[in-house]
Amino acid sequence: MLEIAIGIILGCCAIGASIAVLTGIGPGIGEGQAAAKACEAVGRQPESKSAVTSTLIMGCALTETTGIYGLIIGILLIFVAPGSFVNILKSAVEWSKGIL
Repeated sequence: MLEIAIGIILGCCAIGASIAVLTGIGPGIGEGQAAAKACEAVGRQPESKSAVTSTLIMGCALTETTGIYGLIIGILLIFVAPGSFVNILKSAVEWSKGIL
């Protein structure tokens, strides 16, 4: 029974990690659109290139943080969370054996 519970924990951590890593799709699309609009803006007004570029870099940096957060959560769910959850499960099983 304990092995099944451990398998469920590992499976749920893997599913959660895959969902967390999918957050990288949004920043990729957003940064691509921002770069395209920045190229259009520079093409229309070449004299405003430095202002457009600095705004683009700041926007891309802010956008990329969500993807990085998702990557960090995914890594934590793969490497840290299963061990913690399994230890909690094992201590709960030992505790329940002491009561019964």
